[in-house]
Amino acid sequence: MTTTDTAVPEPTPEQAALFARVRRMMLIAGLTTALAICAVLIAVGYRLFKSEGRAVETAGDVTATLPKGAKIVATGVAGDRLVITLDIGGITEIRTFDAHTLRPAGKLKFANEP
Repeated sequence: MTTTDTAVPEPTPEQAALFARVRRMMLIAGLTTALAICAVLIAVGYRLFKSEGRAVETAGDVTATLPKGAKIVATGVAGDRLVITLDIGGITEIRTFDAHTLRPAGKLKFANEP
């Protein structure tokens, strides 16, 4: 044996048990981290591939006709819908359009009870 070589003593049973416990905890932490990274990658991939399945239609020039005397009170976006609030002679109406194709998606009219 030379002077540069150092002898590593054998760990005691308590130290060996501690090393085993630390290794086990590191393995659990590593697996948990890998599982979390996989979950994030799966979620991102799902969102990317889910949006690719949608038919892409470009909305050209679209003219939406309003009833005579109607006024646009408010506009907004809710998810994939364009929402327009109209005042038609004192009656409030909400019209929704698909934001991608600009096709009408629905109407909601409000009227006072008699």
